[in-house]
Amino acid sequence: MDNAAIEEMFESLGTISIRRMFGGKGIYHQGVIFALELYDEIMLKADAETAPLFAEAGARQWSYEGKSGKPVLMPYWSIPDEALDDPEVMARWSRLAFEAGLRTAKS
Repeated sequence: MDNAAIEEMFESLGTISIRRMFGGKGIYHQGVIFALELYDEIMLKADAETAPLFAEAGARQWSYEGKSGKPVLMPYWSIPDEALDDPEVMARWSRLAFEAGLRTAKS
């Protein structure tokens, strides 16, 4: 996904910055990472407070196979389908991801 499309997706937050990282892109707002672009898919940050909301909305948690062969779960989730066609709903999920990023940054 190109940077202009990512910026448009998150315009409800205001200014974002995008940095290349581990084969993808980190997406930041006010210096806080809240989303990743991996393999042409945007993944939103979640934490203990918001992960259940993502799961309930049918989002998929990012995981990869660890050295032991077991999946390693990461704190990033796919965008819920309902948000893909509705900018207001996308704005809500973007805010939740940014808030999770803020809480994580403070820990």
